[in-house]
Amino acid sequence: MHRIPDVTLANPRADRVKQVRALSGRPARSRHGQFLVEGPQGVREAVRHAPGAVRDVYLTPATAERYAEILDAALAAGLYVHLGTREVLEAMSPDAQGVLAVVRTQEPSLDAALREAAGARPLLVAVLATVRDPGNAGTVIRAADAAGADLVVLAGESVDMYNPKVVRSTAGSMFHLPVVTDVGLAETVEALRGAGCTVLAADGGGDLDLDDLLDAAGTPGASPDLARSTAWVFGNEAWGLPEADRALADAVVRVPIRGRAESLNLATAATVCLYASGRAQR
Repeated sequence: MHRIPDVTLANPRADRVKQVRALSGRPARSRHGQFLVEGPQGVREAVRHAPGAVRDVYLTPATAERYAEILDAALAAGLYVHLGTREVLEAMSPDAQGVLAVVRTQEPSLDAALREAAGARPLLVAVLATVRDPGNAGTVIRAADAAGADLVVLAGESVDMYNPKVVRSTAGSMFHLPVVTDVGLAETVEALRGAGCTVLAADGGGDLDLDDLLDAAGTPGASPDLARSTAWVFGNEAWGLPEADRALADAVVRVPIRGRAESLNLATAATVCLYASGRAQR
C-alpha cells in the first residue's frame, strides 16, 4: 500500500475549498469544464475507468485508510491526491462521505459514440427525451450500464448530466459508457436509424406489448425484433412522450401492468425495457 500523504488542507474557508464547492452549481461547472464526483463508489469508478479526466482526488486520513484501493489507484495513475480534515471535506461537499474528486467534463458526439459502439453484437441505446429529474436520469444511466447498453443520450431539454444528484445516482456508471448530451430528439433518432437501430418509444398507451415482443424476439418475421439493434426513447416523468415525439419512433411499446398500480415510474419502466432488450440480444 502507498504511504498515506500528509494532511495539507485544514482550513474549510480556504479559496480551494470554495472553488471545489462552487462546482455543485452549473455556472461554475460550465465556466471551468469540471464537475464533482462525490462518495467512494463514484470516485472509485472515475479513478479506475476515466483517470485521464480526473483532475484532483480529495480524502480525509480516515477515508484514505478505509478506501485504500482508491488511494492506491489514484497514486498509481499519477493523479493529484489531497488529504484534508473532515471539516474541509464537509465544506467541499456534505454528500461526499469524505471522498471527492474533481473531474473534467467529457462531451462525446453522438456520431463518434455510435462509431465506437459499432461491433459484432446488436446496439442497445437508451434515449432520455426532456427528462428533468436528476435522480431518474442518473438511475436510467445506471440501469443502461447494468443491462449492457452501449450508450445513453440525454436529448432535448433534459437535466444537466453533471448535476451532483445525477452523478451520485449513476453510482459510477457514467464512467462505463458514453453519455451524449445537447442534441435534439429528431436528430438523435435520425442518427440511430442510420446506425441500424429500430427506435421504440416506451409509453403506457403503446399499441404493442413488451412481453409479446420479448416472446417473439429472434423469430422469423418478428417486427420489431428486440434481438436486433434497438434504441429505446423514454419521456418526461410528468407528461411522458408528447405525440410529436412518439411519431418519431418506429413503434410505441407499453410495459404490461398486471396488478393495480396506476403506472411505473420512469426509471423502473426504463429498466424493464432495457433488460428485455438485453435478454433478447443474448
